[in-house]
Amino acid sequence: MTGNGNPGRQVTMVVRKLQLLIVAGLTLGAPTFAMAAPDDAAKAPTTTTPPAAPTAPTTPTKPATAAPTTSPNAGKKIIFERVVAVINDAIVLRSELEARMIPVLGEAQQIADPKERDRRIEKLRSQVLDEMVNEELIVQAAEAAKIEVESSEVQAALDEIKSTNNLDDAALAQVLAAQGYTVANYKQDLRRQLLRLRAVNQLVAHKVNITDEDIRAKYDQMQRRSDSVSAVKLSHILFKLPEHPTEQQIAEAKDKAAKAMDRIKGGEDFAKVAADVSDDVSTKATGGELGYFQRGSMANPEWEPIVFAMEKGDIRGPVTGPQGLHVFNVTEVQTSNLKPFPEMKEQLSRELRRKEMDKQTQVWLEELRKKAYIDIKLS
Repeated sequence: MTGNGNPGRQVTMVVRKLQLLIVAGLTLGAPTFAMAAPDDAAKAPTTTTPPAAPTAPTTPTKPATAAPTTSPNAGKKIIFERVVAVINDAIVLRSELEARMIPVLGEAQQIADPKERDRRIEKLRSQVLDEMVNEELIVQAAEAAKIEVESSEVQAALDEIKSTNNLDDAALAQVLAAQGYTVANYKQDLRRQLLRLRAVNQLVAHKVNITDEDIRAKYDQMQRRSDSVSAVKLSHILFKLPEHPTEQQIAEAKDKAAKAMDRIKGGEDFAKVAADVSDDVSTKATGGELGYFQRGSMANPEWEPIVFAMEKGDIRGPVTGPQGLHVFNVTEVQTSNLKPFPEMKEQLSRELRRKEMDKQTQVWLEELRKKAYIDIKLS
């Protein structure tokens, strides 16, 4: 638990929210807690014995009462939601976290080993909750700065999503239901997304300063290095992994890749090492040769910035791919001339600004977390 502030006020706010949850009778995916039901058995009417004749004293008679009846609520459990995080005076509920988990669970749920599957899901749950904490901090910063999003803006964003994905209202509702949302929930989420975007633009953007010197330096770097490369001739060594590998299998593949790279750096020919250890039966006989690749032609786009940053003769790895881990070797490089600086200036300015914006946003988030009261309750 980290953070500052007035603990008394924070606890009070949380208690109030918990009370509201109990009153509302929320029941999504929560542990149950039994509370004694109020004794609502009605007392039967009492009667008194008519006064006796005054001739002799009599012993007073106690009023008669009906036998108590059992309350229809006796023994029932009141179910309320579990809180998984407290962020200042806001909370994250377990059901909210589980709804956010739905889109990212698919791959983890297919892992055959139950222990590994559970470990991976718990790791994902922690990561998703951390993202939700960051999002809540940004929303709180936006509200503190009086930043607002109109309902018409939310509806416009929703209409754009429907248009882009060719969805009508019924199809949209069906897609959202599969991900644990209702349309109303999603509109609220959209509002928070727009609010976060606006907060970053208003509270962080002024910290980003890209100069003409920065743009020129980027252009000069491109002339010297990767972005002037139009094609590369590539070879590889593949260390296969199953579709849903365990951590141990990944570690073993990394170890094999490291040993292969040590052999090559020690002076052995790449083609010989590929023939010895590569799991790609279609290329190992030719030293792992894959041929030439133009920019934008690689099957895995994530490889492009890695491969096109390599010089002739460079070795890089291990690099993750759909089949496993790869060690790459660039054997030939073809270069092309860049467009003149004035024609590329605007594009480079946008790229540099986006990268700096991401960097400053992370710095800002770290500052928000340091100032906040955050209590994570996953267990």
